Amino acid sequence: MRAIRIHDTLTGELRALAPRDPGKVGIYACGPTVYAPVHVGNARPFVVFALFKRFLAHEGYAVTLVENITDVNDKIYDAARAAGVPSAQLAAEMAERYVADTDRLELGRPDHEPLATETIAAIVDLIDALVERDHAYVAGGDVYFRVASFPAYGRLSNRPPEEMDQGEGDDAGEADAGRVKESARDFALWKAQKEDEDSAWEAPWGRGRPGWHIECSAMAEALLGLDLDVHGGGSDLIFPHHENEIAQTEAARERPLARLWMHNGMLQYGDEKMSKSLGNIRSLSGALDEAGRDALVMYFVSGHYRQPIVYSAEALAEAARSVERVREFCRRLDPEAAAPAALEQYPARFFDALADDFQTPAARAALFDWVAEGNRRLDAGETVGVGALREMLWTLGLDNLLEAGERDAPDATAERLLSERERARAEGDYARADERRDELERLGWSVRDTAEGPRLVRSR
Repeated sequence: MRAIRIHDTLTGELRALAPRDPGKVGIYACGPTVYAPVHVGNARPFVVFALFKRFLAHEGYAVTLVENITDVNDKIYDAARAAGVPSAQLAAEMAERYVADTDRLELGRPDHEPLATETIAAIVDLIDALVERDHAYVAGGDVYFRVASFPAYGRLSNRPPEEMDQGEGDDAGEADAGRVKESARDFALWKAQKEDEDSAWEAPWGRGRPGWHIECSAMAEALLGLDLDVHGGGSDLIFPHHENEIAQTEAARERPLARLWMHNGMLQYGDEKMSKSLGNIRSLSGALDEAGRDALVMYFVSGHYRQPIVYSAEALAEAARSVERVREFCRRLDPEAAAPAALEQYPARFFDALADDFQTPAARAALFDWVAEGNRRLDAGETVGVGALREMLWTLGLDNLLEAGERDAPDATAERLLSERERARAEGDYARADERRDELERLGWSVRDTAEGPRLVRSR
């Protein structure tokens, strides 16, 4: 196995992946809150961690990937009221649509996709432990985490205390009905049911439902255990969500939640991150319809996971051109032949780049160097096989491009028409040659003249 290093947000350093259980890696990546169709920005962590899992599997690890779905939340209640439907119905419909949309990326599902509403018992147990240890307090049926009781609070985000007001959403301070927090920094673990909320569960503190942050601590512990190997998500979750997860788990269990914290950058429209609240979103389904699955995956791997990437028509067009370059190269490969020894340097560069903080742009560059050298050799008359190209493309989720050559073998009719065209050309009957060419085009074939002679290539 290669030595793998990942930038750890908690320490700000590149740190070696050192699994808790040798040969196994557990990853918990925060998933969406399902109150509306997911946008293409939501797909970035889905793609990053799906591909990271593939890389680790290639290196010989048994990987368990967990990505939660938040299906009870203030945003869901608000959206359900606006739509005039029960909140559970809206959440179920949006969760189903999220799965359908991300399935179109064809990268596989996470090993576990727990729902908040199915984790209530574990959530209540964790809150109870915090109350018993005096890290949490009850206020008017709500339960809040007492941030002052956890001196290490803030070490993930490195924010000064005056910038740690939880501020909005589930953690907004509420002065009505006796719901008063001791400090603006405290955050909700359990929220008493309000009159306009249509779901609630029994708990020692009264009927209510979990706050946002507690669900991930409970799910991660239940499915991966404490001191799990990698906790990830978008960089917008560093504060308050992941900061609060660390506080909850370490205060209750006196053990670390995760060994490494891995955060992906945001998608941007111009100078702003893509988000539903800003209204500058492109739905994932719309992006897939527009660009296609292959171009969208290629677009995601073109940027380093920690950096923001700009979503634009130009970026998608460039990704589509890159896809076509690989697909066209795959059409030229001989599936029965070996790859030339001179190409063996590129896979090592490819996987070494991924081992060094999962640098997909550098890995992609090594892939295209493989393609360029392969094309040069093909143009010189050599036979080139697939070789390590298959495992490189699989790791990037683009191994389906190899099917271009396998799927695009011309049938007997196309071969006959090509033969008739070439015979007509040799006899000087260019009108008949053009007729055969037109028939081939109607069947979806283009004739390409190469150093090896005329070749049929799929045109659609």
